[in-house]
This record gives sequence, C-alpha cells and structure tokens, in this order.
Amino acid sequence: MCGIVGLHLRDAELYPQLGRLLESMLCGVVERGPDSAGVAVYGDTRRCPEGHAAVSVLLPPGADTSGLAVDGALVTPAGDTTIVAAPIDVDTLVERVRTAFPTAVVIGSGRDLAVYKGTGHPRDLAATYGLADAHGWQGLAHTRMATESAVTPAGCHPFSVGPDQCLVHNGSFSNHATIRRELEREGVRFDSANDSEVGARFVASRLAQGEDLEKALLALRETFDGFYTLLVTSADGFAVVRDPIACKPAVVAETDAWVAMASEFRALAGLPGIESARLYEPEPGKVYAWSRS
Repeated sequence: MCGIVGLHLRDAELYPQLGRLLESMLCGVVERGPDSAGVAVYGDTRRCPEGHAAVSVLLPPGADTSGLAVDGALVTPAGDTTIVAAPIDVDTLVERVRTAFPTAVVIGSGRDLAVYKGTGHPRDLAATYGLADAHGWQGLAHTRMATESAVTPAGCHPFSVGPDQCLVHNGSFSNHATIRRELEREGVRFDSANDSEVGARFVASRLAQGEDLEKALLALRETFDGFYTLLVTSADGFAVVRDPIACKPAVVAETDAWVAMASEFRALAGLPGIESARLYEPEPGKVYAWSRS
C-alpha cells in the first residue's frame, strides 16, 4: 500500500515552487507508507550545480568524506543520504565515490538529479531533505509500506539505477526473481532484495539500448507479472503505467502548466489550477508519457 506522487512542470515560472508543491503532495499520501520515504528532484542547481555531476549515496556509519579525491567536490549530508557534486562526468564521480567508500550504496546519479532516501515518518524526512526549499522542473516522491524486503534506506524508493533516471512503484512483481537472474547473467548488479529494483534495472537496461520511456515501459508491461502502478522519470521525461487489470490506484491531472500523478486525489488538491485540470484514472496496461519541451 505504498504512496506515489510526481510533478512535471511545464511552466518555468513554477520552478521555484517545485519543492513546496511536492512536499504538499507527499503529505497527502503519508498514511499509505509510514515506514520510509524517498524523494528525487530534477533541476535544483543548488543541489547539482550547472556543469557538475551529482551522486546521491548512503555512506557507512562514521564515513569521513574529507579524503574524497575529487577536486571541487561539494558534499551535502541530509539524514541517511549524502549528495556529492563535482565538475566532472557522472561515471567518473560514481567510480571515485565507490572507490573511496566500497561499502556505500549509490542511490542516484546524474547531471540534473538529487535523490534522497531514509527511514522514518515521511513528514519528518521531508524536513530533513529540505524538500520545501527545492526548486526545479520535475520531482517525485514515494512513501513505503514494506512487503518485499527490509525497511532500510537502501530498500526505499525511488530506485535510480541509470543516469538521471528514477522509478517508484506501488505493488509487487510476482516474477521478479526470474528477471533478476536473467539480468545478473547479463552483468547487472543489484543493491537490494527489493522487487522494485528489478523493475528499475530492467527499464535502465532498455533505456541504455536507446529506447525511450514509452517503449521501455511497454517492454516492462510485457515482461513483468503482478500488480503495480509505476512512475518513471528521466532527464527529459515523465511516464506512468499500471498493470493490465489496474489493481493499484492512480490518478493523473494535467494543465497547461504541469502534469501530476498521485496514488490519491487529495495529494493533488493543492496544486495551482487544479479546479480546471483534466483529471483521469490511467487505463489498465496503457503507458502515458510526457517529454520536457
């Protein structure tokens, strides 16, 4: 019974309000997942400055970041999550973080993305992340009621396993173990036992092959069994898909200024212009995708 919210802004005048709006949406689904919460923000140049890559990481207890061998690194802790930003390419930064902290878990990376994960009440975590102060063009958040793996920061959503990519999931995949083994044979590594990570790794592999979000989610729909609602984001997109019988709840709202998705309508009720928005429940098995203009 997890909660999902996401907001894709079309109107640049709303970018300074992204965090405040996303926090309001997150607070509308806290009862759906009191175990933990994760957040992803796209386009906040204070968290990932222009010309920088950023890596979100769960560091081991007592880790000393002063010895991180990255010139010009900006290190910002927020609860269980630490954001490391530096003026180098994404892959190099990820490699250096992993070399410095071999037991750390990288939970996000990109040139436009900051990811936060932690256990505890979602409202408290939103304050820890400084979510209300975030700005940007896109964001998503997830509250978790664990059913498939332990309640730990590493098991939280979103799962961000490709550059500037995120996936949040409500439901369960019944055949995730089989798909995990297939991906492992292809050399894919996993950081948790969470079935949702399998979905994220699958989508990332399809995107790496050159597919867009819509094609990647169509492939997921044909491959995965179970009950699910998914929200997937990338450096330029925002997409939603539900299982073929639409077992898990979802509602979408659209205006000229934004597109939003949530597990419950009350999470959307405070958005500007909601009274004139086009509201609908996504159809079973259909992929809905939007691109940044």
